[in-house]
Amino acid sequence: LDLRFFYFFLSICESASFFQPISDSHRSAAVELFSPDHGSLKSLEETYEALRTFDVLGIEKKPDVTATACRLVSETVGSSSSTLKNVFYALKANSIVKCKINDKAYQGIITRLNAAVDGASSLPDFYYSVGGLVLVKGSKGDVHLADADGIFRSVKAFRQSDGRWRSSSSNPESSAFAAGIALETLAGVVSLASPELDQSLISTLNNDISKLFDSIEKYDDGALYFDDKLVDGHDHQGPLATTSSVVRGLTAFAAVTDERLNIPSNKILGLANFFLGIGVPGDAKDLFNQIDSLACLESNRVSIPLILSLPSTVLSVTKEDLLQVNVNTVLGSNAPPLTVKLVGVFTSGSKAASLVESQELVFDDGTGMYNLKNLPKSIDVGSYTFVFEIVLHELEHEKIYITGGQKKVPIFVSGLIKIENAEIAVLDSDLGSIETQKKLDLAGQNAVSLSANHLQKLRVSFKLTTPHGLAFKPHQALLKLRHESKVEHIFVVGNSGKQFEIVLNFLGLVEKFFYLSGRYDIELAVGDAVMENSLLLAIGHIELDLPEPPEKATRPPPQPVDPYSRYGPKAEITHIFRAPEKRPPKELSLAFLGLTFLPLLGFLIGLLLLGVNLKNFPSNAVPATFATLFHVSIGAVLSLYVLFWLKLDLFQTLKLLGFLGVILVLVGHRVLSHLASTSAKLKSA
Repeated sequence: LDLRFFYFFLSICESASFFQPISDSHRSAAVELFSPDHGSLKSLEETYEALRTFDVLGIEKKPDVTATACRLVSETVGSSSSTLKNVFYALKANSIVKCKINDKAYQGIITRLNAAVDGASSLPDFYYSVGGLVLVKGSKGDVHLADADGIFRSVKAFRQSDGRWRSSSSNPESSAFAAGIALETLAGVVSLASPELDQSLISTLNNDISKLFDSIEKYDDGALYFDDKLVDGHDHQGPLATTSSVVRGLTAFAAVTDERLNIPSNKILGLANFFLGIGVPGDAKDLFNQIDSLACLESNRVSIPLILSLPSTVLSVTKEDLLQVNVNTVLGSNAPPLTVKLVGVFTSGSKAASLVESQELVFDDGTGMYNLKNLPKSIDVGSYTFVFEIVLHELEHEKIYITGGQKKVPIFVSGLIKIENAEIAVLDSDLGSIETQKKLDLAGQNAVSLSANHLQKLRVSFKLTTPHGLAFKPHQALLKLRHESKVEHIFVVGNSGKQFEIVLNFLGLVEKFFYLSGRYDIELAVGDAVMENSLLLAIGHIELDLPEPPEKATRPPPQPVDPYSRYGPKAEITHIFRAPEKRPPKELSLAFLGLTFLPLLGFLIGLLLLGVNLKNFPSNAVPATFATLFHVSIGAVLSLYVLFWLKLDLFQTLKLLGFLGVILVLVGHRVLSHLASTSAKLKSA
């Protein structure tokens, strides 16, 4: 495997610890995951999730589900047997596709939902009924709850002291997922209240939200999420669904109350980082939860997160790449006027001071990105941590947007490494004088041919410098010798500053080489994540003359067998057949054939002597038919005997004979019955 690919892969993995806003990859995934099955999605819930995802992402070329959605909506709202959940999702889907629903249907829905609110006994019942009324209000306008205070208190009865909620009074388990549903339900109660609710109820709920956020969990990269660790895992939703439920409830409640929620802005940014850190989900439900939650965060009244991202975290000194920075909302919308500062650059793993002074990046109106055209001279090839800071221009925007303070981004700075003074030489063991020395072109092809014995040494040396002329130490510098028997030996090339050198003393390596004389191919591997010209190069070969091995010397290990060799061509197998036995003369065979026809000839002569005739052949249609079939069956059996002699084997013949025998018995029985009946009539007459 070429080391350049390995280090390139390594650089990608190590630089992927920051978050990117929603991209076209999410749009392509949405079109694929929400593709209708035979013209429709499986349920109203999936139909709404597809419509909502397409709407948030602004996908123009999407599957046409509008007609199917309107048909399902009309059937659901017009049927009195529809479940409360289906009515809720039908109204949600209708809020997007805007189907035509008459006033009579709306009135029936309002009556049914009000009755459901009055009779609700669990949190899902309140959620679907109150949520349905909120959706009807969005379409018709004049919808209110008569006893909003009482309904608010009924929902709050499911609240627990730790900020989590139960889904019903009979279920002792509380969860953050249920808390999100409860917050969204209570937001609906507030919006439907007439007159307004008691503000003390809303204030206590604000305290419950603060307690809920005390149980939030955190990843090492700063992403925050909620997860329910239930004893009974039957209703466990997972971190994504749970966090999505909390975000929907939180933003819905914040939208209907004038009281500012006591939630630190950095926690809102941490939630956004959690959803963005997922990448592109491979499941339709997960994708909906991700996109819908990010849409809620983008339009929430607490704090709108701004995401700093880089198109590339690998910059080339040789190519003079630009340092480019994007600042967008979580859905990729443009950010308000701001300034991006490069606060500092630090060598990875080092606690030294910043390599650069604080400076502003230049905004490019054409690309919408912030650029640093030239990297400072103090930055050479290597791994660094760049520290950025976002500064909003308007003070009013600081109350709306959250930037998250300074942002650390790991960046690799790569370049072409200069390889100079490359040599390979054979030295005398005693004096160290050079017996053979050859220059190497590590940027081109080499075909060095050397020879040595066990009393000599092999030296390989070269010099590595960065584009700025500094000493460069790669992750790996290896010299490999491979014997013609496929036995390999790998040595690490040491360095002193810019100079890399390795000396192999064959006298001390004879046991390691298993006393194997002969040809050894020489390969040099130099690789690093920031070295654009990493190499794995065949230098040439050396003929080694080693002493004979002693009796107890270690033998070379068996070489691994190629697993694909079992599928290669096999040795040809030659069969020895028995010589054919001697056959009888041709005349004898023909005479035997003639004898086999004698019984048939005797049968025909016997028929003539007996005076066989067709006088008793039936004249009526039905008996005549069976008589004909009887004679045809006999002829078929005789023909089968001929085929058995010429072509068929015993098993084929018996199979056909069994079939013909059944027919012969049936039709023969009918013919004999007819003849017996005719004979009886003649005697009676």
